[in-house]
Amino acid sequence: MSKPLSAKTMVCSEYQRLLEECQSALYIWNEHRAEMDQAGLSGKEAGDELLGLQAKYARAYTVLQNHGRNCLRCKSVSRTKRCDSENDSGTLSDNTLYA
Repeated sequence: MSKPLSAKTMVCSEYQRLLEECQSALYIWNEHRAEMDQAGLSGKEAGDELLGLQAKYARAYTVLQNHGRNCLRCKSVSRTKRCDSENDSGTLSDNTLYA
């Protein structure tokens, strides 16, 4: 008898790669923003750099979201998670108090 796959093991490699790119873009944007704030940098050049990093993150996030909507494997995992959370949400809904 085979064990059921968890949602974690079912995520496709493309989603994982896109997620890592998105997280990296967010990290870089936050790091640069913090560095510029600490150094007291402002002005058009600093603003343009941060805007470019923000746009890079936004693009990576959008690609990740679109992949999740269009990939059959990712949609399957999403449905499985949604069903699991719906089933779990009613576990203690019989108004019984547990001590």
